[in-house]
Amino acid sequence: MTSSSSSGAHAASVIAADPGGGRGGLGTAFQGVLLLLGSCLPVLGAVLLAPVLPTVAAHFADTPGVAILVPMVLTVPALLVALVSPVAGAVADKVGRKNLLLWAMVAYAIFGVAPFFMDSLVGIVVTRAFVGVCEAFIMTCCTTLIGDYFHETRRNKYLSLQTVFTTLSAVAFLAIGGFLGAGGWRNTFWMYGVAVVLAAVMAFVLWEPLKSPTRNLRQAVPWRQITKPALVTLFGGIAFYTLVVHLAYVLTELGLNDVARIGLMAALASLATAIGAFSFRLIHGLGTYRLLPLAFGLTAVGFVVIWSASSIPVAMTGAVLASAGTGLLLPSLITWALGLLSQEVRGTGTGIWTSALWIGQFISPFVIAALGAAAGGLAGGIGLLGLLAAVMAVVSFFVARRPSQAESLAQAAV
Repeated sequence: MTSSSSSGAHAASVIAADPGGGRGGLGTAFQGVLLLLGSCLPVLGAVLLAPVLPTVAAHFADTPGVAILVPMVLTVPALLVALVSPVAGAVADKVGRKNLLLWAMVAYAIFGVAPFFMDSLVGIVVTRAFVGVCEAFIMTCCTTLIGDYFHETRRNKYLSLQTVFTTLSAVAFLAIGGFLGAGGWRNTFWMYGVAVVLAAVMAFVLWEPLKSPTRNLRQAVPWRQITKPALVTLFGGIAFYTLVVHLAYVLTELGLNDVARIGLMAALASLATAIGAFSFRLIHGLGTYRLLPLAFGLTAVGFVVIWSASSIPVAMTGAVLASAGTGLLLPSLITWALGLLSQEVRGTGTGIWTSALWIGQFISPFVIAALGAAAGGLAGGIGLLGLLAAVMAVVSFFVARRPSQAESLAQAAV
């Protein structure tokens, strides 16, 4: 084959993998917004029921094991997302993203609404587990499609907005959950039906990315590319979820007992997270190896300030700094991971990354409990995590650096 024909074949394979012909993808703003809204559904599953859990516990007070089963209504989906996401990514690479996403959303709506008609707490927990499985497919497919539809600057834009959308939606879903729950705890489950409406729109608007027919995959799982981002993301998930779970306890220990004011403080921290995520759009040109140390550094400073706080204003200063840091952290991490993955294994790699993030979030309370026991209290445990975040700031600078051109050529030769 001549050089020109080889170049033509390569160009054809690139166009097949990227329908945008290398011009940044063909994704539209409407498609991007749909994928961002789809990314919010796992957040809905995580927080919508929080306001009605005490009511659920009272309703099933005579059920054996109610003290364990009721919290599982909230936590089981997150555990299933962590366990199933790698499988979801592999399936997405094998059968395609769009139809898998649509079926997952329909199933999500069915299992999500099902508890409205049930009077068995064990049965509700089982449906919640299936909701978690669906969330794993939804989150993985939405993030993968963002990587497929948009490249470079536009991809960075939507990945930063993904964190903004999910953070702000958490605040909105908490309010909606409380409003619906005021009319009966079962009413909150109807909110899951919104997935069907969203899926109906997606069915007509989204398209399935084309794969390169000439790509020869040597391995189905891109461990070499995704291991470092996944390990850093595991720690990032722990840091991200720390204040989500523990900020109210920190404020209570400092003497704040007004539930409304605590909610307001939590909303302020969530706003800082959204601002941190949005800032990624403005500074992403610095490169991941600079953004990750900045994000971990802000988180570290914030956690240490909370550790040393003797008043609520000081603690909230630390919470805002840490939340801004974790807001910047998530889009930096996923951009790093997606930038290392070819389209053929993007779903698998994204699934592994999603699993690492959710495992970190799931174990975060246990990590803080262990650190708190070692440090003599909750604030001390958060402070120790801050010191670990400072170490991760240094580590991430080196592990996220792109190899030099010579190193890249050497790796390609291997």
